[in-house]
Amino acid sequence: MMSDTLVESFARVARSQDPDLAVAALMIARVGCPNLDARPYLAQLDELGREAARRVAGARLAGEEPPPRVDPAAYARVAALNDYLFTDLRFVGNDVQFDDPRNSFLNEVLDRRTGIPITLALVYMEVARRAGVEIHGVNFPGHFLLRCPAPPESRHSQDMIIDAHHGGALVTESMCRELLRRHVGESAMWDGSVLAHASKPQIMARVLLNLKRVYVGMYSFPQARQVTELLLAVDPLAVNELRDRGLLAYHLRDFSAALRDLQAYLRLSSRSELGEAEREEQSQIWEHVKALRRRMASLN
Repeated sequence: MMSDTLVESFARVARSQDPDLAVAALMIARVGCPNLDARPYLAQLDELGREAARRVAGARLAGEEPPPRVDPAAYARVAALNDYLFTDLRFVGNDVQFDDPRNSFLNEVLDRRTGIPITLALVYMEVARRAGVEIHGVNFPGHFLLRCPAPPESRHSQDMIIDAHHGGALVTESMCRELLRRHVGESAMWDGSVLAHASKPQIMARVLLNLKRVYVGMYSFPQARQVTELLLAVDPLAVNELRDRGLLAYHLRDFSAALRDLQAYLRLSSRSELGEAEREEQSQIWEHVKALRRRMASLN
C-alpha cells in the first residue's frame, strides 16, 4: 500500500495553484519506482529549461512562413523549442510499446527520451515554462495536445495547437475534428471546448488514468490500486474510482477495504440520476457487497 503521507503530499501538490507539474508527476512515478529521488530530474528539467531559454531568446524565422494568422515571433519560439526537444534531444512518441507503464513515469521519459502524448506534453510544458514560453495543456479526447496562445499584443489571433507525441507538429482545426472522430466515433459533435486549457488536477488525472488502464491490462492489481489512491487524492468525489479501488481490493483479497469502498460507492452513486447501464452495474456491485458481508460475518 502507498503511504498516507505520500498520498496526502500528492493531493496537496497536484491541487495547488503552483504551475509546476514535475513534482506531482515524479510522485506518480513512485508507483513504479518507490525509492525514486526526484531531485536529479528536477535539476535536469532546470538545465533543459536554461538551454531552451537561450535558444528561444535567439529564435528567428529562417525563411519559413508561419501558418496564416499565427504570430511570427511566437511561431519562431515554438520552432526553436521543437528543434531542441525533438531534433537535438530526440524525444519521440513510443508507438511501439505504447502500453509500457514506464511511458507514464516522468523520470523514465527523461531517461529514455520516449513516452506517450500526455508525458511528452508534460516535458514540453515544463521546459517551455522554464524558458519563458507560455504553453498550456489541452485535455483532448484520446490524445493529449498543447496550446500556445497568440500574444495579446499581436495583430495575429491564431493560437497554435501542438502535438508533442509527433515531434511538435502543429495541428489544424480540421485535423482536430478528424482526431475527435477517430477517438470518439462518427457521431462526435465538434465543440471548441475540447481545446480548452487543462487544469493541473486534470493533467495529473489524465496521467493516472492512462497508468491505471495499463496496470489493469497487465493484471498488476497492487499497482493499479495505488493509482486509484492517487486519483482519489486528486478528486475525492470521483465515485467511479472509489468503485474501482474496492474492486481491486476484492481481487487482492483485502475484503474489509473492498466492502468499505463498494458500500460507499453504492451510497454515493445512488444520489445520481442513473441510466440503464449504471443501474445494472449497481446491481452487480450490490451482489459483491452481499457476498463480502457474508464472508466478513463468517470470520467473526
